[in-house]
Amino acid sequence: MLLLSALDGFFKTVLIIVLVYVALRFLAKLLLPYLMRYIAMKAGQKMETAFKGFGGFQDQNTPEPQPVEKKSKNVVGEYIDFEEID
Repeated sequence: MLLLSALDGFFKTVLIIVLVYVALRFLAKLLLPYLMRYIAMKAGQKMETAFKGFGGFQDQNTPEPQPVEKKSKNVVGEYIDFEEID
């Protein structure tokens, strides 16, 4: 009698576990495509904003050309390379 009630509880537990597993698989098959589409859409929006920010950042910070300094035409002297004598 005690063994029969223990087996009855065991089978109820196994049956509940199997039913929960089947229900979760069924719900996953229904909801997973929508979840993946939502995740892909959010990732696309983040990438779009990142590239917009990059393009705007590049255009705003272009350096202005520096004026070229004119070299004087005055000759100061020659360059002499001294060598050491041993």
